[in-house]
Amino acid sequence: MKVSTILDHIDSGSMALPEFQRGYVWNRYQVRDLINSMYRKYPVGSLLIWETRTENAIRRGDGPLPSGTVNLILDGQQRMTSLYGIIRGKPPAFFDGNHKTFTGLYFNMESEAFEFSGRKMWNDPLWINVTELMQKGIAPFITNLPKDPEETFNLYINRMNNIINIQNIDLHVEEVTGTEDIGVVVDIFNKVNSGGTRLSEGDLALAKICAQWPEARSEMKGKLKKWHDVGFQFEKDWLLRCINTITTGQARFNALVKRSPAEIAEIKEGLEKAEKSIDYLLNLVSSRLGLDHDRVLGSKYAFPLMVRYLDQKGGHIGDFRQRDRLLFWYIHTLLWGHYSASTESTLTQDIEAIEDTGLDRLIELLRQDRGNLKLTSDDFIAQSKGARFYPLLYMLARVQHARDWETGVELSNNLLGRGTSLQLHHIFPKSLLYNYGYSRQQVNQIANFAFLTQETNLKISNKDPAIYLDRYANEHPSVLESHWIPMDPALWKLENYPAFLDERRKLLAAAANHFLNSLESGSLSERPLHDRSLARETSMGGIVSSEEEQVLLDVNVWTVEQGLPEGMFSYELVDESTGELKVILDLAWPAGIQKGYSQPVVLLIDEDLEVEKEVNQAGYRFFTSAEDFKSYVQNEIL
Repeated sequence: MKVSTILDHIDSGSMALPEFQRGYVWNRYQVRDLINSMYRKYPVGSLLIWETRTENAIRRGDGPLPSGTVNLILDGQQRMTSLYGIIRGKPPAFFDGNHKTFTGLYFNMESEAFEFSGRKMWNDPLWINVTELMQKGIAPFITNLPKDPEETFNLYINRMNNIINIQNIDLHVEEVTGTEDIGVVVDIFNKVNSGGTRLSEGDLALAKICAQWPEARSEMKGKLKKWHDVGFQFEKDWLLRCINTITTGQARFNALVKRSPAEIAEIKEGLEKAEKSIDYLLNLVSSRLGLDHDRVLGSKYAFPLMVRYLDQKGGHIGDFRQRDRLLFWYIHTLLWGHYSASTESTLTQDIEAIEDTGLDRLIELLRQDRGNLKLTSDDFIAQSKGARFYPLLYMLARVQHARDWETGVELSNNLLGRGTSLQLHHIFPKSLLYNYGYSRQQVNQIANFAFLTQETNLKISNKDPAIYLDRYANEHPSVLESHWIPMDPALWKLENYPAFLDERRKLLAAAANHFLNSLESGSLSERPLHDRSLARETSMGGIVSSEEEQVLLDVNVWTVEQGLPEGMFSYELVDESTGELKVILDLAWPAGIQKGYSQPVVLLIDEDLEVEKEVNQAGYRFFTSAEDFKSYVQNEIL
């Protein structure tokens, strides 16, 4: 079937995209290479379509459909969307992605190179816009071409015609016919895409929902964007899981898949309830615990359980004691990676518990799992901003009203915005510790971290703690104690750094236990604010400085600019069988930079060999510099 005919079918609605397909994920370089291949008559693969009755078509978009049957694209969406965008100059009706990916492609008539718009195209008649050529033909471009020599002029004309003739290339089309069962078609899709992204149970559940409620996907995207805009990053499957627990009272998505068309109203109501419950919970953990942005939130899969509990309570918790006990449970799921492994089975167990006897049983299960829920100083033997106890330290600074050392002002309210106005401070400066001979693991201990304003952090810089701590202790009495700094001046000396860490861990453990016990007992002030033990776990890896964090942020921005997905900061690599935290990955793409098409990738900045060994054994390809990572992306992905 000719490319032009396929595009006409897309315009008429006789060829569409099934709802279960993911959105458009190609980048500019893939678009460029596709057009280049077709210009040179290279093979670009065939299409796979599913012929189904129009009334049963679970498809994307709201364009018209013909009566009778419609062809849904199972394999070839990325190629046909790219061709449609280049040739039509706009995205198709079923489009879900970044239309700039196929905007501004140029062709050089002399070198036959395809590139996206840049300075070198300006006022150069040999660079022509491919989309304009497809839509207007060669006439507008002839007047600007050099007429002499005639052979060159004719060569340019032929090359432009070759681009236009991409529309006349025949693509082989395979058809799936004889079935109306979406489950069978999804299985075919997964087999065809065995090297790509398989559809999950969540994808299938959403596809069936969209068959009866076409706006479901866009409605969910709107909710996710709202939370993203205020600092919280959630995934579609996560929100669907929350809807599932509210609507069905179960953890597995197959409970949603089995819902009948008549029950779609319950799912719509479930989304509205989920949104309100999630809003309530985010406001609660922000105001009561100080966990006010994504990097410190943690334990996101506790939310499907908590929204179920809230739904049982009518959408809010009137009893402040029960509210604080729920937060007590949530914090411990965060500290011990309760949902890090076997998420569905753990969530199923917890839902059964909360349906049975409520929070008492839920907390009891945590105690059975760990032996007890009392923190010890050894629990704070962890390094890096990625460690699970980093959010706890942040939380304590917020809710226990820690004060800035330079100004004496409380840090519990507006000074600690969403990760920007707050700065992580090394109490013993890194440069001094390294010069003294301490290891990176010792330097970046959680017990060496404090949160201060940016101005104070810059003023302290790399000053000797024996000098600057003494000054702050005299200028602002009790300001150091508000950060659980040991007050014996002998411990502020570089040679006594290990003893300082030991003593501060004890103070942090005592403060944490007091706060958590107050939550559990319901005695905490209203002011807003196992023996499967991980107690001696030392988490390796993670982000340990603002400089390192800036490098990673810059790389993530650059990656998105290439039309590729964002990486995940401080990603926890856990043992799937035990849930044990093995290592914190600085910036990771666990499913590959192009999901399902490339191996897991991670960028590690200034990490130990032990970290590199762990990620290598886990099947990740790792890079230790931003330059090496970018080279990999440009040469092997793009």
